[in-house]
Amino acid sequence: MFTGAPVQEKANRLAAGRLWLDGRSFRDRHGRAVALRGVNLGGDCKVPASPDGRTFLPSDFADHRTVDFVGRPAPLDEIDGHLDRIVHWGFNCLRLLTTWEAVEHAGPRLYDQRYLDFYAEVCRRSAARGLHVVVDFHQDAWSRMSGGDGAPGWTFEAVGLDFTKFASADAAHVMQHRYDFSRGGRQGSYPLMSWSGNYRTPANAIMWTMFFGGHDFAPNLTVDGRTAPTFLQDHYLGAVQALAERVAGIDGVIGFDSLNEPGSGWIGRGLDEDATPLRGEAWSPLDGLAVAAGLSRSIPVQPLGGGTIERRLVNERQVALWLPGRTDPFRDAGVWDVASDGTARALRSDFFSLVRGSKVDVERDYMVPFFHRVATTIRSVREDWLLFAEVDPFGAMRGHGFPPGMPDRTVNASHWYDLTALVTKRFSPDKSVDILTGAVAEGRDAIEELYVGGLSRLKGIGDALNDGAPTLIGECGIQYDMNDASAYEAWAQGDHSEAPWSAQVAALDLMYNALDHLLLHSTQWNYTVTNRNDPMIGDGWNQEDLSIWSADQLTEPDDPDSGGRAVAGFCRPRVVAAQGDLLAQHFDLASRRFEARIAADPAIDAPTVIYLPDLHYRGDPDISVDGGKLLWRRGQLVGLEGSYDGVMTFTAHARSQR
Repeated sequence: MFTGAPVQEKANRLAAGRLWLDGRSFRDRHGRAVALRGVNLGGDCKVPASPDGRTFLPSDFADHRTVDFVGRPAPLDEIDGHLDRIVHWGFNCLRLLTTWEAVEHAGPRLYDQRYLDFYAEVCRRSAARGLHVVVDFHQDAWSRMSGGDGAPGWTFEAVGLDFTKFASADAAHVMQHRYDFSRGGRQGSYPLMSWSGNYRTPANAIMWTMFFGGHDFAPNLTVDGRTAPTFLQDHYLGAVQALAERVAGIDGVIGFDSLNEPGSGWIGRGLDEDATPLRGEAWSPLDGLAVAAGLSRSIPVQPLGGGTIERRLVNERQVALWLPGRTDPFRDAGVWDVASDGTARALRSDFFSLVRGSKVDVERDYMVPFFHRVATTIRSVREDWLLFAEVDPFGAMRGHGFPPGMPDRTVNASHWYDLTALVTKRFSPDKSVDILTGAVAEGRDAIEELYVGGLSRLKGIGDALNDGAPTLIGECGIQYDMNDASAYEAWAQGDHSEAPWSAQVAALDLMYNALDHLLLHSTQWNYTVTNRNDPMIGDGWNQEDLSIWSADQLTEPDDPDSGGRAVAGFCRPRVVAAQGDLLAQHFDLASRRFEARIAADPAIDAPTVIYLPDLHYRGDPDISVDGGKLLWRRGQLVGLEGSYDGVMTFTAHARSQR
């Protein structure tokens, strides 16, 4: 496997170290503005390595306490080549995935020491290559047992839920239960990108309500003498601290994500209020409570993109979710009951939206205190770490940001996707329809403008955070099996040219053009070492397929680009560190012309560093510098120095097209 230039040479060029916040900028020890552009590593870190926990494989999760995550994202004897490739592609940041389950699967306070050592070694090797590492405690839809990933299985048991009943009660949409591994391919029992609907199902809604607001909404439920949120958050933060202590001495680790895409459960909703999903089942809190108690329920179903609402009968077998000897704490609190005719009856419709007579605000009342707990936990280990914070992604899509009172040195780590392309796995640069608003964009310029608009809303959240904070788009990316996986079919038939990847390259180019326009930091989702060109497998989790690399496309082990997918779309020239402030940058893929403007500060005794990938600039590109001088060019990196206190303009143009 490609190993690239010596690690020490890379480290000497632009070492990964501590970064500090200066308003909306990250700055290094020299005072340069550092632009973070990276990738999430990796998609299969959501599931155990042993036994193989990828979601297309059937499982009853009986082994949830004995699983092993060592080897995710890659075994140590393979990781170096992947890290070298990531650096070769111009990335300087990793959002390195882990999960609460990976650390504490065996039981409360039983931390997996082998895994902690393994994760720390991946961080160490990443930092040695100049990669800034954000530790991402990842979750989707609470846990593997409830259709996602993240929390250990024993968290369900702690609050009284029997996760072995979720599938039979229709209380969670779990690929391991619904998908027929022997058939493979696409299956109607598990529609594309249907996992996100799990946030609305009873299994998820109960856990998120407990995690954030159990002391208000289930006050009589205690676990080991603590309220549910105290118990759950104490253990989550204990796992965070255990990992933090293991990586504290690695300067390349710059901070921690608070918790990936947290849910808010039923908090803030009326008891009879149906959800308003993009598609799928629109559960109300009363629906969820009734099903958890073992009642059948008719649920409205929203077709993708709107249309006629249908209804679906769930929990026909009337399976209850509560463990023997445990009762529904919400029913005990007088929220609802079963009427004489056997149907669910709401008793306090405003129970989840009013607390002590005041209207609930999820972010203000529950997430801000949680953010402070995370910040206090990580900074008790290392005071200079940054907090990369996320609110409920569905709230972010509705324009919810961070309320006042956030911890200092917080980064807006919101996520952005072209939701139409993500959910449908289809994309054309000729036309896009926003499934949230119905807005139609025709042509590349209009689609890019649509992207800029969506990302601008997220940037605004960061601009308002603590009077101005950086925004790092923690996830953005594309489904590589888009358009019926036509690129994979062409590859299998022997076409290894760029032509089959034209739609993917166009989608990535438009996305990165928008990120450049707004000068946003980002970590693309994702790089998965075990990815395959197979609609059953993809990234190994719920049929997502967003990996920028696949072993199925690795034909030349000594070529660092081999195995990459649509590399021309994400491997782009850019300013890595600015001797002052980066004012603008733009790359035209068709002409391979790159231009950047930097407000130079000669008082900073370190050069501007620009990445010019060989992929676009083989040979000797035309380079011009106005208002500064070219200091050096080594490999794919260029060093510039501003000659005076003013604007320096850098331009690079490929001498010939490939």
